[in-house]
Amino acid sequence: MLSPVDPASSPLSVIFGLSGYTLAADEHDFFRDVNPLGFILFARNARDPQQLKDLTQSLRTCLGRDVPVLIDQEGGRVARLRPPHWPAWPSARTAGDVAAYDLPLAIHNVDVINRAIAATLRDAGINVNCTPVLDIYFDGVTHAAIGDRAFSGDPAIVSRLGEEVCRAHLAEGVIPVVKHMPGQGRANLDSHLALPVVPASLTELESHDFAPYRHILRQKFAQAVWGMVSHVIYSAIDPVNPATCSPGVMNLIRKDFGFDGFLLSDDIVMQALSCVGDMGQRAEKSVRAGCDAVLHCNGIMAEMKQVASAAPKLSADSVRRFNASLQIV
Repeated sequence: MLSPVDPASSPLSVIFGLSGYTLAADEHDFFRDVNPLGFILFARNARDPQQLKDLTQSLRTCLGRDVPVLIDQEGGRVARLRPPHWPAWPSARTAGDVAAYDLPLAIHNVDVINRAIAATLRDAGINVNCTPVLDIYFDGVTHAAIGDRAFSGDPAIVSRLGEEVCRAHLAEGVIPVVKHMPGQGRANLDSHLALPVVPASLTELESHDFAPYRHILRQKFAQAVWGMVSHVIYSAIDPVNPATCSPGVMNLIRKDFGFDGFLLSDDIVMQALSCVGDMGQRAEKSVRAGCDAVLHCNGIMAEMKQVASAAPKLSADSVRRFNASLQIV
């Protein structure tokens, strides 16, 4: 469902949202002209299965290629496709609670549920799912914005169940996106509304927060998995810049973790990045720091024009990483 990017006609390093159930005329013309890498969908874009399938096809027709079409369909609270037209799948914490007393059963449940989620997305023309959440839950610290989206406070459980989510999606031909690198579980603010600062030492981060990402990167399928970077300041790595705009955090992910996969920013509309500048500045600084592409999700045309004017085309390295991720799917 995805074809390689031609380096000779590299798209813009942006994934855009859109406003409604159909591709509006001004959106069609704008997207055709600026050629973004792809699109991300929300509940405002999904009325019923046929409408959704028609929409994803119109996005491919608009750009004349098999574009990435993303969604956040984790299960639980974060599910853009909802009843009555789509099932209500359980949260990650549900599986984590089972894993505490029966890990094999939890792994089985995660596999069944996530194969069903991925098959549903694939049939709708959606080929990238922003899941699993690999953040560790810290009781009394982790903000409710993550909450039961985290499998567990046990890094071993998060690692193994996150691995199974990835395996299930890849088996159904859908790319998983691990998030929120390098770990958002210690954030006690909602990055949609404010900029969290994590004061933990590198030793503390290494012992817990980083473990699930390192585990995923040891798997044979690691090249096929995309990553999403958090809008969090990690004081021990870079006390000034949110991770998305931090060369120091990007260096940790690329060099220390050894993640050579395709790397996305979290949504640059989120208020955590208000310290960075306008939408164009947020996009430019995120790519310059090391993101392969940025997410701009709200579908507001004026903001999208700012982003398109500032964001570069995919770099040669980003094209390589994107194309390499398709070799396993």
